[in-house]
Amino acid sequence: MGSGPYACGMWTDPKKYWEALTAATADRPAPCAVVEAGAWAHNRGELVRRVADARSDAGMTGSLPIRVASKSIRVRGLVESLLRRDGFAGVLAFTLAEANWLADHGVDDVVVGYPTADAAAISRLCADERRASAITLMVDAVEQLDLIDAVLPAARRPELRVALEVDVSYNLPGMRVGVYRSPVRAAQDARELAEKVAARQGFRLVGLMAYEAQLAGVGDVPSGSFIEQARTRAIQVLQSRSRPQVAEIRGEAVAQVREIAELEFVNGGGTGSIESTAQDESVTEIAAGSGLFGPGLFDHYRAFLPAPAAAFALDVVRKPTPDMATLLGGGWIASGPPSSSRLPVLTWPPGLGYVDEEMAGEVQTPLTGAEDLRVGDRVWLRHAKAGELAERVNHLTVVDAESVAVIAELPTYRGEGHAFL
Repeated sequence: MGSGPYACGMWTDPKKYWEALTAATADRPAPCAVVEAGAWAHNRGELVRRVADARSDAGMTGSLPIRVASKSIRVRGLVESLLRRDGFAGVLAFTLAEANWLADHGVDDVVVGYPTADAAAISRLCADERRASAITLMVDAVEQLDLIDAVLPAARRPELRVALEVDVSYNLPGMRVGVYRSPVRAAQDARELAEKVAARQGFRLVGLMAYEAQLAGVGDVPSGSFIEQARTRAIQVLQSRSRPQVAEIRGEAVAQVREIAELEFVNGGGTGSIESTAQDESVTEIAAGSGLFGPGLFDHYRAFLPAPAAAFALDVVRKPTPDMATLLGGGWIASGPPSSSRLPVLTWPPGLGYVDEEMAGEVQTPLTGAEDLRVGDRVWLRHAKAGELAERVNHLTVVDAESVAVIAELPTYRGEGHAFL
């Protein structure tokens, strides 16, 4: 296990921390989304440290850069601040439209993490040599190349950079652990696709990505009911079996593709799998982003525990009973399988609970355990996932809890007029 962020930092005293955030943002209307500067800096350092420590533990020399997963941030100012830091290099974007926009603002290395069918964004990419040189498209099938050529044939556009995605989910008879992404599932599949890309005019194969979602995005700390704890124990077993399989599939695919093209990068991992990904000799960079904000779903990992850097405050607007309080808004449900794990985490004050019949609602969220709350008080919540918080607000307020002060207001993608996905 890593040293963990709770060895230091103001957030180790929840009462002091959350009350400082309340005081610092008292003049700002709810919903008020914040990033606490000290916690953000700590999480940023922890990501870099975890990479270095994992490499050192395995007797490997040199470190690996972290490619910023912008999906998990969605605030250009924060993304750009990371790219100025040692240990971070390049962006993993989630749409081509976003990648074009970032490139137009000076980001010179953007990999689009998902294939695109956005004809307008493809046209915009092809209209500018500089843009085309900064952006790498993701492909996993020839049909995606055909679609690009249908928008603008090779003779009428710059050469486009592309990367292949290889599926490294863990498959057992009747069970799949991981996510459904690329149809490229074996080294031979990767080689065959690489040969087809290399043979196509107007495309240059420069990278490969293999994302181990079953390791990077699934918590492994048992909690909750007996059934939930048993499920988590099963996840631990499956993850331990999956790690060597991921390294084997990815390593074989990289070896095969390198016989076809000179790869500039091999991308893997995420916040939850840094330790194992950093020790994979075939990987040249690690994607990460969620660990910077420390959202609710990342409270459940054994290897690390990020500080709660991002949160949002809602106002109490009514008291339906003496022991209840109702918040205005609150239904900021995270994507993924519908379950209580996708609800915002009720963070401060302690002891609050959702009402089963309503849970987190579009316009109101009634809470139990609220005897001490009054109309006008604030409740702090943390979104279950990282970047989705930014889709709900026009800016994030950067707060220094130590000085109980607001130090910046940063527009989100939404605040800059963009809803990329």
